[in-house]
Amino acid sequence: MKNILNFLSAVLMAVLLATVVSAALGVDFGVAMVGCILGSVALSFIPLPQGVASALVLKEMWEAELIRAFRANRSWNGRIPRKDQYVGNNAINLQEIGADPTVLINNTTYPIAVAQRTDDTTILALNKYDTTNTAIRRDELYALPYDKEGSVITQHKEVLLEKTGEHGLHILTPAGNTANTPVIATTGVDNGNSRRRMKSADLIALKQRLDNLKVPKEGRILVLCSDHVADLLLEDQSFQLRYNGNTEKGTIIGMFYGFEIFEDVYNPVFNASTAKVAFGAAAAPSTDRNASVCFYAPRAFQACGTTEMFFRDKSIDPENRQSVVGFQQYHIIAPMKTIGFGAIASAII
Repeated sequence: MKNILNFLSAVLMAVLLATVVSAALGVDFGVAMVGCILGSVALSFIPLPQGVASALVLKEMWEAELIRAFRANRSWNGRIPRKDQYVGNNAINLQEIGADPTVLINNTTYPIAVAQRTDDTTILALNKYDTTNTAIRRDELYALPYDKEGSVITQHKEVLLEKTGEHGLHILTPAGNTANTPVIATTGVDNGNSRRRMKSADLIALKQRLDNLKVPKEGRILVLCSDHVADLLLEDQSFQLRYNGNTEKGTIIGMFYGFEIFEDVYNPVFNASTAKVAFGAAAAPSTDRNASVCFYAPRAFQACGTTEMFFRDKSIDPENRQSVVGFQQYHIIAPMKTIGFGAIASAII
């Protein structure tokens, strides 16, 4: 009976893993299914130590769930194209296409010029994100009204999603104001804490800078920080009405001044010189101010590499009687070209 149950569990996991393998590697689902079933069937009849088989099943399930969660993200990063198929050995191979051809109108001069297009190849290593391990003692599980082990694993998944998003938004943010990466300072009134509020005019100024750079209209994403959302709610009644009436998950109001608007609480920080502060740097409340970020989605990318769950079941830890879990995720969000990427940083009074 034990072997039968192991067999059924293995086949169920094979279906799940075949789906993930087929999507990630582009392998035919039938081929992936056969391979996973053969491997799982063989595993089901191998005499493993107590707790190891269940740990393997749990590990495979949560690794697959973490991959699914990254691919199903519906916030601002859900608008960024995925490039998972170009990942190998936790690095991504990007091809940046060369100059566009010139378009001739009513041409009468022949022969037409011939130009060679030179493409650039860039190899980027994916960032490695590790969660610290969490231990769960057997004694803690008695009389609890909820599944603490499942809750801990879900918590690891959620913090990975948050941290990769926070880090990715920081990477997409330009270091400072340049001709190709506009960083606008807010021009509103003092909020009472030496910070100028954002005005609708600031959004219009950013839009104009992107128009001048010939950034296509479709695909402009603006991720507002909480400070600027509050400013616009106070200043712009149409923004307030659309904010309160929005029902689309992830966005605030959809399109506004040519941007698809999102909100996040983990926006980057700029200093008094409107320069981006390093990720994870210690806060300087007297000079640091939150910023909203804009980017042109088709010029950004995201990709997942290796996903691994590290798990030791309590049944194979007789000394401590505790389970230990941690995750490692290779992931990247970055720009391919930064032209049209920008920010609105709160000015200091």
